[in-house]
Amino acid sequence: MTLRRDHQHLELAVATLRAGGVVAHATEGVWGLACDPFAPTAVRELLTLKSRPMHKGLILICAELAQVLPLLQPLTDADRRRIEAPSERPVTWLLPCRKDVPELLRGRHATLAIRVTRHEQAREVCRRFGLPVVSTSANPEGRSPALTALRVRQYFGSAVDFVLPGQLGGAAGPSEIRGLDGSVLRCSGP
Repeated sequence: MTLRRDHQHLELAVATLRAGGVVAHATEGVWGLACDPFAPTAVRELLTLKSRPMHKGLILICAELAQVLPLLQPLTDADRRRIEAPSERPVTWLLPCRKDVPELLRGRHATLAIRVTRHEQAREVCRRFGLPVVSTSANPEGRSPALTALRVRQYFGSAVDFVLPGQLGGAAGPSEIRGLDGSVLRCSGP
């Protein structure tokens, strides 16, 4: 019964994404808000929910690096290996993107924030959706990221179209953000 329910929840999450909705979901360390990165109305809605300025850009998660390669400048084999290598904590990479990547996603940057997620449920959402998804921490700008589905509802009420039941992956807070040069731009924390 649980597997069937999990399958139904995943299908509802993917249907919501395809319909241009915003989905709250568990990630490695905090709850996230997801939408279709190629649906500008959905991306704007997500930014409005968070009160997040567009110039900051957003994170895209994917099940595998191949899902985001069409958005990026060519990567070296060494860079690909580093991005795909297992790590103790979740890592979001700032990767040089193509010039035609919408500003809604990259903000004022020449890079796109990408994480090959290790959270199995989030990976499955990306697999079933067939594309990467925007996934940004579930919190209004300036507030602590939600650590529970209840906190997501307290922050956003019914403005989130679907809350995918799930569990955090055990990481302490949001992902680390790194540049390809190995620089760490943000460690765990709100």
